[in-house]
Amino acid sequence: MKIPPLLLFAALLFWGWQSHLLWEGALAGALLELSRLVKWRWELEDVDFNRIWSLCVLVAMVLFGYIFTTNDEGGGVKGMTHGPAAIHNATVSSSLAAYDVLRWLPLICFPFIAAQAYNLRPTVPLTAVSMALRIRRRRGEQSLAGRYLDISYAYFMVGILAAGLHADAGRAYGTYSYFLGAAILILWALWTLRSGRYGVGAWVAGLSVVLAMGISGLVAFNGMIGIVQRFDAQLLSRLFGSQTDPLQAMTSIGQIGQMELSPRIVIRLEPEKAGVAPDYLREASYCNYRPANQTWQAGTLGKDFAGLSPQSDNTTWLLLSNKVGTATINVACYLYGHSSEGDPEGVLPMPSGSCRLLNLPNGVTIIELKTNKLGVVMATGSGLMIFDARYGPGATMDSPPDTTANGSDLNVPTNEMPALDQVIAEMNLTNSGDFEKRVAIERFFGHKFTYSTWQGPEKRATASTTPLTRFLLTSRSGHCEYFATATVLLLRKLGIPARYAVGYFVHETSGTGYVVRERDAHAWCLVWNRQTKMWEDFDTTPPSWVAVESRNASFLDTLSDARSWLFFQFEKLRWRQANLRQYVLWTISPVIVVLLYYIIFQRRARRRSAGKKAVAETPVIWPGHDSAFYRLENSLAARGLPRQPQEPLSDWLERALAEPALAGLRVPLRELLRLHYRYRFDPRGLDEGEKKSLVQNADAILGVLAQIRAVQ
Repeated sequence: MKIPPLLLFAALLFWGWQSHLLWEGALAGALLELSRLVKWRWELEDVDFNRIWSLCVLVAMVLFGYIFTTNDEGGGVKGMTHGPAAIHNATVSSSLAAYDVLRWLPLICFPFIAAQAYNLRPTVPLTAVSMALRIRRRRGEQSLAGRYLDISYAYFMVGILAAGLHADAGRAYGTYSYFLGAAILILWALWTLRSGRYGVGAWVAGLSVVLAMGISGLVAFNGMIGIVQRFDAQLLSRLFGSQTDPLQAMTSIGQIGQMELSPRIVIRLEPEKAGVAPDYLREASYCNYRPANQTWQAGTLGKDFAGLSPQSDNTTWLLLSNKVGTATINVACYLYGHSSEGDPEGVLPMPSGSCRLLNLPNGVTIIELKTNKLGVVMATGSGLMIFDARYGPGATMDSPPDTTANGSDLNVPTNEMPALDQVIAEMNLTNSGDFEKRVAIERFFGHKFTYSTWQGPEKRATASTTPLTRFLLTSRSGHCEYFATATVLLLRKLGIPARYAVGYFVHETSGTGYVVRERDAHAWCLVWNRQTKMWEDFDTTPPSWVAVESRNASFLDTLSDARSWLFFQFEKLRWRQANLRQYVLWTISPVIVVLLYYIIFQRRARRRSAGKKAVAETPVIWPGHDSAFYRLENSLAARGLPRQPQEPLSDWLERALAEPALAGLRVPLRELLRLHYRYRFDPRGLDEGEKKSLVQNADAILGVLAQIRAVQ
């Protein structure tokens, strides 16, 4: 059933008005309605419709991917597993892309409906809109041959749906205007389809119930969207461990059970010179130990953050103005937290001795960068951070130690002193210098302690002993947080300022660079060198800890790494850290042009060429090839009325009937043309009686033409 005139124009005009694309909607609607006035038509085949539909789907997919990777309001797939606003960000990013694709759907599908409107047969093959049916047809399923449908009403509903996804949908006047317009258009469409079995009153009553249900459903749907977009994913944040807090770190001392860390890759490094990489990536350091809950805290210094400003190039950030550095490494990491404004935020893993950050654009990648006196670099910006860190031996961002009477860098909890004194006596450190003390501590832990992630019953603290005391005097086995905490307190007890540091240990190569996994998370000690007046890394954890943490690696890690690499590439696109994103549309545009050229022109040229070749070599066989109408066409051509190239038969016949001698043949000629069209294009063809009628009518008209020619 054909759609009423001007209904598609009204639907597209309504969509354009609601979507603030009024001129686009009006132009698209006018082009469709113009097909009712012009006689020019394409002669598209089924394969042409298949290609046009595939093109529409391709444009929708490209548009979705482009919007998803360029929007700044949410996260993507990886963002669903990080931070308290993970679900919110991932949902917003995906919904924005889907929202915009649905909003532009009338224009995306416009080539398909236009192909139907300007085709000789005003329908589309059923196989064009279904890949499954297309495959079945290619396999030879004859039931799908010759099955066509009119998609005008389906396109009309697409326009109504897309009109509801407008900017004012959440406002009262926007909702009311949409439903008023949609109701008018739906009533217009259904009026032409109403059944004559029921009166107008019953029809109006039934439609009123349906519209009321539709209004209720859409209001509920809009409310659901609002809930999803406001959803605070605090529940998910409990499923994933908290990330490094620059103000406080909870150690694992005294925990029961085995610490199992994931092989997931969290940092990627690419050194400027192959093989030159830092041993440690520090995220934070702490100075105050609270033995009651095994917590290291930054103290008042941790809250002393100061903002940094970029240099004149807007991409360079100086951490130490009086240091140049000797090496550069490219760091790719993620910001797992969120600021009060909802922007990604977190600490950056920095090589020891970092002095400046390069290729970190302000306002694009970075919104804010700040540091504190404990060497922490806090960034607010994009979820994925890729930058160059310049570093080298020497000065660090850390403040000098507090060595006053109650100084935080020399403070030792009183309840840990007996165990520390016993260990110091065992090491026999009388009258030793700072260097000798450090060597003795390193030798002590290396020779008499082992690394272990399991804290069994024999290693647990009791009411009379702390976890650290049990570690130093009884079990002498533990993980890095035991060793780092014990080393810091031992150094302080010996009068050497020290701090507790956390971050990652770098050791695993990957191609020309390095990867850092969650299981590479590490804790160590910062010790003050009185001679150089600088902080130095001091790690007493047995080197075997790397092998212990990696012993659970399996062949599945290879698959995990491949997936991690794909996510990393995707995140680079999403957070505008890759050059590929800006070329997406540039790349797809030539493809679209080539496909359109091939569909519209190339195939027609090939058909004409193939037709000429077939005429010269073999008889042409196509549906209706033996129609008697062609004898009439040849007869009129002999009278000086030939059909022009690409001229429709209906136009040619009207031109021929303009001759006064043929005016009396108007009715039989039009009836003959109608039968010919059915014989030529109708998949069911003509029955035997209609074929005879076609031949007899053609013979009769040819006889009349012969008489006219004899008289003239």
